Amino acid sequence: MLLCLSPAWLMKVPAPGQPGEAALLVSKAVSFHPGGLTFLDDFVPPRRATYFLAGLGLGPGRGREAAELARDLTCPTGASAELARLLEDRLLTRQLLAQQGGVAVPATLAFTYKPPGLLRGGDASLGLRLVELSGKEGQETLVKEEVETFLCSEALGDILQVAVKLSGWRWRGRQAWRLHPRAELGAVVDTVLALLEKLEEEESVLVEAVYPPAQLPCSDGPSPGPGLAVRICAVVCRTQGDRPLLSKVVCGVGRGDRPLRHHNSLPRTLEVALAQCGLGEEAQVAAVRQRVKAAAEAALAAVLALEAGLSAEQRGGRRAHTDFLGVDFALTAAGGVLTPVALELNGGLCLEACGALEGLWAAPRLGPAADEAVAAPLVETMLRRSARCLMEGKQLLVVGAGGVSKKFVWEAARDYGLQLHLVESDPNHFASQLVQTFIHFDMTEHRRDEENARLLAELVRARGLKLDGCFSYWDDCLVLTALLCQELGLPCSSPAAMRLAKQKSLTQLHLLRHHGPPWPAPSLHAVPCCPLESEADVERAVHQVPLPGVMKLEFGAGAVGVRLVEDAPQCHEHFSRITRDLQGEADHPGIGLGWGNAMLLMEFVEGTEHDVDLVLFGGRLLAAFVSDNGPTRLPGFTETAACMPTGLAPEQEAQMVQAAFRCCLGCGLLDGVFNVELKLTGAGPRLIEINPRMGGFYLRDWILELYGVDLLLAAVMVACGLRPALPTRPRARGHLVGVMCLVSQHLQALSSTASRETLQALHDRGLLRLNLLEEALVPGEYEEPYCSVACAGPSPTEARLRLLGLCQGLGIDGPSYPVAHFLSHFK
Repeated sequence: MLLCLSPAWLMKVPAPGQPGEAALLVSKAVSFHPGGLTFLDDFVPPRRATYFLAGLGLGPGRGREAAELARDLTCPTGASAELARLLEDRLLTRQLLAQQGGVAVPATLAFTYKPPGLLRGGDASLGLRLVELSGKEGQETLVKEEVETFLCSEALGDILQVAVKLSGWRWRGRQAWRLHPRAELGAVVDTVLALLEKLEEEESVLVEAVYPPAQLPCSDGPSPGPGLAVRICAVVCRTQGDRPLLSKVVCGVGRGDRPLRHHNSLPRTLEVALAQCGLGEEAQVAAVRQRVKAAAEAALAAVLALEAGLSAEQRGGRRAHTDFLGVDFALTAAGGVLTPVALELNGGLCLEACGALEGLWAAPRLGPAADEAVAAPLVETMLRRSARCLMEGKQLLVVGAGGVSKKFVWEAARDYGLQLHLVESDPNHFASQLVQTFIHFDMTEHRRDEENARLLAELVRARGLKLDGCFSYWDDCLVLTALLCQELGLPCSSPAAMRLAKQKSLTQLHLLRHHGPPWPAPSLHAVPCCPLESEADVERAVHQVPLPGVMKLEFGAGAVGVRLVEDAPQCHEHFSRITRDLQGEADHPGIGLGWGNAMLLMEFVEGTEHDVDLVLFGGRLLAAFVSDNGPTRLPGFTETAACMPTGLAPEQEAQMVQAAFRCCLGCGLLDGVFNVELKLTGAGPRLIEINPRMGGFYLRDWILELYGVDLLLAAVMVACGLRPALPTRPRARGHLVGVMCLVSQHLQALSSTASRETLQALHDRGLLRLNLLEEALVPGEYEEPYCSVACAGPSPTEARLRLLGLCQGLGIDGPSYPVAHFLSHFK
């Protein structure tokens, strides 16, 4: 992130193949480094910007130059002069907020001269009256009639004062209010007529209600500061999926008989401001905060909806969008309820006020107000849009297409502008029609991966593919992908590391020997086990591994064939069954049988089960996301339920993250997105297995929904040798609790009350979150989940109760599949 203090440090150059657009180059800037270090850097050659945010203005000076720099760029921009001009038009934004956002705005009478097209034809809103003038002179009679009607209208309620002001880009920050008692019709009319003479096209004269200071209920006697008014300033940011998120609230307190502006009051928290005005009751303060949050987020949603209907020219460029918004509120006591009324929108004043408040806590004295920086969600949006810009047009080879549960890959690739080339064994796979190049290649026999990697590398070169990266998210193809990357000279974790992580007994036995340094060593998390290839191996294993134990396929996936065994006869019986039923890929495609059907016996460890999804680059941990799993249906281990974010205590969560990270490093996994399954025991985390690829099932979708981080985008960036910029301490925006549906348990419900069409309709209405994992309702002894159904909530309890009620109504809950029991870990 670079700071340019002069427009002269930047220049625009025409973008090849994109007529009318320009790339932005940086020749000089202030750079920022850990520890508070800053440098003034010169860049030779100049660096290309991948995101631009500027202080804007139409007047002479740097604001105008910055506005020109921001126009029609190839890189994303977080603001433009065109958008700022719309946002700071009080009349336009009040109409927008009242009509689309349902946000309370002051009762307003507007006289406008040649209004902009966006104002014309809008529906009249309660308390918002627009009078279009044909000229600026000879309007005395019309003005007097309209003002008199407005001053006598019910929309003003018991308001005693009105303000008269000019509205338009030219007038922002350049004029004071002219306050008049409501009863003084003549004075109001005279002021309006005087201001009409100053109007230019698309500008307005506003007569608006001035709300008196809210009479706050005081539990400790009389208000300590009679006549104090509160002005609330909220910063709201555009996040993943164009969803508004309140970032921070800051307040100003001043005399109620004078205009209260940003720069004539000290910033303070909402709690402190309300307490100074006599309101200290915690529940009431929380209610005010919630109303401010709802109104601010609705305001940005209305602005984003407006932008969606604008042309690139109207926005100031194809990639120009509003990434954050400041909303100023007055606090009124309408009908005895403290209500925030939106006064105006701004592009930077609220952000500046929040920054000033944070400056109070810059010294090392942390307290309740020293929470996350107001700019944190904005910076996340900057980084996300920058990453998309970097990745657009990248050429990637995908090895293995996967099934229906991976359909999101092709949709996301189109959204990100990725150019995908696919290697796949199935010549009729649906994804063959969704990629730039389709290479049909039989790679089901994974014991020939080294030979296949050489053959595939020759095919890639023969087709002249200029690849930026190569990756896979499909279990069976991970080692082949690492070998192919090695052949092509592309970034990836080493084939040896992939082999180590792919073979489950090899993973555990290697880590058991890894005693450090550094400490704590990965051996603390590994579990004793024994590989099984014959009945003799089984007999030997039952004397080496404490029972009860867990038997599973060495290269398996989806918990297929995993079983709890309590004694030697059960071990022999399960080994014989798997050896008979699951001999090759044709018996159960996609679970690793192309590697053979060898098994292992590992010690069964008691504890709660958790997934840790990691992003690593160059051996550094960039991000980690922990989720909780519900109890399985023993003796099987098919997943039943899950919750995110984790309900673990912070120290336990940190233990899980570090255990997963150390186990990955211990196996040599240095670059990629990895899924690590662990159990938390009384003695700490114990490793179940490492999946050296992006987490499956619902995990990518849930992490994107809750944290705004796309593991798929992170994976393709790492595959291209680019370090993803991810939040080190991501904040979840809520809670998700989900349950798996199995054909063996839910065939009747999935064919009737909980059919695919019904679940999809509920998903589309936002009542549940559906992740389809299989295409057909085909029961079998060795089954994988058909789908995941989840509910969201502001707390895990609320999400859990919603899900339980929904499962009972849809017929997913039942005696043989007790959802309440599966969700019991999440209380």
